[in-house]
Amino acid sequence: MPQKSVSHLLATDLDGTFVGEGEELRKLLLHFESLEENVTLVYVTGRHLQSAKQLIDEEGLPFPEVLITDVGSALHDFSDSEIGNEWKAKIEEGWEPERVRAAARQIEGLREQELPVSCRVSFFAEDHTCAEELEKALRSSRIPHQFVYSSGRDVDILPLQAGKGKALSYLIQKKKWQDANVLIAGDSGNDLDMLLLPYPAVIVGNCQEELKNVSGDLIYRAKGHCAAGILEGWKHYFSRTDTRLAK
Repeated sequence: MPQKSVSHLLATDLDGTFVGEGEELRKLLLHFESLEENVTLVYVTGRHLQSAKQLIDEEGLPFPEVLITDVGSALHDFSDSEIGNEWKAKIEEGWEPERVRAAARQIEGLREQELPVSCRVSFFAEDHTCAEELEKALRSSRIPHQFVYSSGRDVDILPLQAGKGKALSYLIQKKKWQDANVLIAGDSGNDLDMLLLPYPAVIVGNCQEELKNVSGDLIYRAKGHCAAGILEGWKHYFSRTDTRLAK
């Protein structure tokens, strides 16, 4: 399917990033409306599809071009479903969720989250110690996986080839969006791999502790919280008076 041309792209986490400060989100969207260029939205969230759609409805969010869910283990392109199907097939190779669950059952302090998906296995952890024990157990058992710990309690075990950064990179390549002006926004540890991609990124001011010391040549640390931080980062990179990264 021919891909539409995109000049500006915001790839953003939802909770605590795009969502969380209603008035600031309104200002961000008004800014986008004032631009001559259209801004394409991609939401990259830890929520599963139904939960993400519910949040979009409840908050009255603009519907995105693409919705990456389940910490990057599911991809929903609403104009080309084949891309999501290809991503699913790519990451399923070697994925053994029952072995992950078996390992977790041996560790105290983990409570599995009830999810309507099989593309990840997630837990609430009482503390970082039991999360680390699970990571060690998975490694010693040589279970192919991607380990993500965020917000001091959330443990996501993903297929080895999954993750927010890998899913976003795959999407950009498949959609031929490599030449777009991209801004990536996040607030927690499950955003880290996409924040470290070779694109401009913003860590919002209300970020979780695990991102407090993250830095990089393309990472802007905003003072503003949630959407205010995104707007701060957007103006830093893409304002007409600052053309350092404008194409």
